[in-house]
Amino acid sequence: MRTGGGLLRQPVSVWATAFAAVVAFMGIGLVDPILPSIAQGLHASASEVSLLFTSYFLVTAVAMLVTGWVSSRIGGKRTLLLGLGLVVVFAALAGTSGSVAELVGFRAGWGLGNALFVATALAVIVGAASGGAETAIILYEAALGLGISLGPLVGALLGDWNWRAPFFGTATLMAAGFVLIATLLRAVPRPAVKTRLSDPLRALAHGGLSTTAFTALFYNFAFFTVLAFTPFILGMSAYGIGAVFFGWGVMVAVCSVLLAPRLQRRLGSVTVLHLALALLAVLQVGIALSGHAGIVVFTILTGVPIGICNTVFTEAAMEVSDAPRPIASAGYNFVRWMGGALAPFVATKLGEHLGTAVPYLLGAACCAAGMAILYARRHHLRPLSRVDAGHTLQEAAA
Repeated sequence: MRTGGGLLRQPVSVWATAFAAVVAFMGIGLVDPILPSIAQGLHASASEVSLLFTSYFLVTAVAMLVTGWVSSRIGGKRTLLLGLGLVVVFAALAGTSGSVAELVGFRAGWGLGNALFVATALAVIVGAASGGAETAIILYEAALGLGISLGPLVGALLGDWNWRAPFFGTATLMAAGFVLIATLLRAVPRPAVKTRLSDPLRALAHGGLSTTAFTALFYNFAFFTVLAFTPFILGMSAYGIGAVFFGWGVMVAVCSVLLAPRLQRRLGSVTVLHLALALLAVLQVGIALSGHAGIVVFTILTGVPIGICNTVFTEAAMEVSDAPRPIASAGYNFVRWMGGALAPFVATKLGEHLGTAVPYLLGAACCAAGMAILYARRHHLRPLSRVDAGHTLQEAAA
């Protein structure tokens, strides 16, 4: 088994990229505590404000299809810097918004920068990290979990002063990430063969990758129902919402880094995904049927299956097909982020018109749909069994 020391002994360039990734992922949960404040400040409904997530993830999903094309032509480092630069610009512009439409548009530009950075950051970390792809993915998921947990906290602290402040704060932190990448990351060699625009979609023709991607689409719908809709039903201040989602984010981070790899080695990727999706469905039903205290507890606990799913889905997408990892990642992320684009608007619309329990019941149904896809197409996931067996042999030999 790899030790914690091995995980932590990484080149400076990996830590610089990981820091920037933490800040990039902070942008996902940053707006959570201030969603009610934005709605009030811009005189908008919950469903209108939810478009901050929808525009961000819709553009992120589509842009995933061109990240490999761009990075194979200008290089990984330049692609990271381009993505970071776009985030700095559009995050700052978001802070100047005078209407929801402007804010939604600037978040779309932010999503483009995020896609260029996030997809390339995973490939860079996998290529530069010591300890192999598994260690690199754990580092990447640790950055995701830390960013998601810190995002609501930073959003609450700055948002209590003014709802615009978190956007300017993110722009400042991303500018720091830009400097770190520019000075500490060596130029990443370009691939021998340039990526075609059609390559990510072609990769999805592989049964295992498409199964993983479409299962993750339903999972992400459930995930972002919790993230985007819950702030509107908590009835708390920005600090209260930030505290709830900080606790949730800590669970995501801990479970993605410590629990998911161990469960994966013992039970196998497919079994772990079934169990995690089932637990997420149960917790969403719990949110739907609970009072205020129950909503808080069940929301925080959803971080457990979400952390597990994030790590196992990412590693599955990297290992299940013979496509190069950047291409497999682009195709997989194109499909799965569609769930993140659809859920916020659909959930808030359902909550506004049919009651606050309905979005979570739909989220639970999406988890069940994901489990059904995994079961019906399990024969496509046999390569994951070999990967899991390899992990077990490595652990036994260590």
